[in-house]
This record gives sequence, C-alpha cells and structure tokens, in this order.
Amino acid sequence: MISEDQLREKLRKIEALYAGAKTDGEKSAAGAAAERIRVKFENASKQERAEEFKFSITDPWSRQLFIALCRRYGIKPFRYTRMHRQTVIIRAPASFVQMTLWPEFEELSSALTAHLDEITTKIIREEVHEATQDADEVREPRQLR
Repeated sequence: MISEDQLREKLRKIEALYAGAKTDGEKSAAGAAAERIRVKFENASKQERAEEFKFSITDPWSRQLFIALCRRYGIKPFRYTRMHRQTVIIRAPASFVQMTLWPEFEELSSALTAHLDEITTKIIREEVHEATQDADEVREPRQLR
C-alpha cells in the first residue's frame, strides 16, 4: 500500500504531465503546473468558443474531485435547477476539456480510487473479516412448473 505522501506525489506528477512539464524541476513544482494549465485554458478560451458540457458522475468522491479540478483551473461548475446531484455542467473550450481536463480527471480519479480501495480493504480485513472477495456465485435453483 502506498503512503499518503506517495499518493500526493503521484497526483502532482499526473498534473505536471497535463501541464506539459518537460524538466524535472517543472515536474516537481505543483503550483507552477496548475498555473500552466490555467494558461492553457485561457489560451484555448481566446481561440475557440466555450461549449456547454454535461457530466454525470455518480461516485461522490469522483464528483468532488472533478468539481475541485474545474475550480482550480478557473472553470465554474454548476447544474440547472431540478437536475440530479450527480450532474455537473461546465462551459469551456472543447479542446481543453477533451485534451486536458477530462483525461487528467480520469487519471487522478483512478489513482485516488485505487488508494481508497486499498485502505478500505485493509480496514475490513483487519477489523471485520479477512475474506474480502466478492460473494460466491451459485446456480439458480430450478423453478417448479
């Protein structure tokens, strides 16, 4: 299991990848990476019109991550009245969403999900029961006619 510090470092590296960091110094500067991505967003906003994108993110942790990531880069996530809580709408240039925001979110979400899964499994094994695999699959009983 990776430590919290290792997870944080992994998340910084993912962000640096999408910021276009090329040197080790750039890759280690998390704040600079976020700023480079904000500049990418601003440049894309000047070159193309913002479009409306609708995302349905059912997992509350992933949704929280996506909303925070949007806000970090200057995008204001919202939903219209009476929309489900899992719905998040943003207005942004399509190229930025498709090439930076969504791929970065998917990688960050995957890393966090794997970490949360490891922690949860460990705690269940230690505090509830050591068998944490899924329920057994059995054949259905025959139906009477």
